[in-house]
Amino acid sequence: MYVLYPEIKPYKRHQLKVSDLHEIYVDEAGNPEGVPILFVHGGPGAGCDASSRRFYDPAIYRIITFDQRGCGRSTPHGSLEENTTKDLVEDIEVIRKYLDVDKFVLFGGSWGSTLSLLYAQAYPDHVSALILRGIFLCRQSDMNWLYVSGANQIFPDYWEEFIKAIPDSERDNVLSAYYQRLIGDDELARMAAAKAWAAWEGNCSKLRPSAEALAKFTKPHNALALSRIETHYFVNAGFIEEKQILKNMDKIAQIPGRIIHGRYDMVCPLSNALSLHHQWPESELQIVRDAGHSASEPGTVDALVRATHDIAKMLAAAE
Repeated sequence: MYVLYPEIKPYKRHQLKVSDLHEIYVDEAGNPEGVPILFVHGGPGAGCDASSRRFYDPAIYRIITFDQRGCGRSTPHGSLEENTTKDLVEDIEVIRKYLDVDKFVLFGGSWGSTLSLLYAQAYPDHVSALILRGIFLCRQSDMNWLYVSGANQIFPDYWEEFIKAIPDSERDNVLSAYYQRLIGDDELARMAAAKAWAAWEGNCSKLRPSAEALAKFTKPHNALALSRIETHYFVNAGFIEEKQILKNMDKIAQIPGRIIHGRYDMVCPLSNALSLHHQWPESELQIVRDAGHSASEPGTVDALVRATHDIAKMLAAAE
């Protein structure tokens, strides 16, 4: 079974100005002359960390990670202004040009799979392959599963904790209720809402409960960006049309891809991955039998590292 590569430090760090307001953090690690691979993190609003550089052979890949607008080390922290899906797609294109990359391998999980697919559909000539995990198609039904009815049937105890901060009169739209608190002026209410929002997602993310994962999700700096940016995107339907990704799969039909999804993913149900696979002739689907949503579960790590090996071999053979 494959495991993560040892931690490595970036050989370059960049603060890249992408608008009058936003500056995004980008770093590079591994082989400067290697295959460019871009780690596209989830959330939206989750940010990158040291583990984001550990799924790829550093002798083969030029590993590029970045924090999307408003999260991680990008500034201003938690900002919702000028923060839409189109902005994030264009930021990836800015990164590509700035780093003088012809084609990326895109490596994205959860919301990162959403954004990777949207970038590939907008700029198919600049994508050599996609490795996607925990597929999130950002349809209304996908958001309803986590915030209306679905996951709450699997985790009713965690759901009770999640809605505890919301009065009965507002529970017909929990997403909107959280959003209003997270953009409000009451700092204590905002922080309490941020931690509760992040805890719900953290509690649902793994097949086996993990105190370490929950602590990472609910760390105040992480929780505030994640909750504010996620609610901002989700009350706006991800700033995309309903079923937009599936409708535009013809644009990337010839790009090879690997889809990796935990069978017991309770954040993004497996039906997301199946729907995508059926619309993508060049994709291979691997269902990890003993995993939930998290990228750090052993079976998922094995599948992701194996996929980066396979894609590297495929690209080398095509040269």
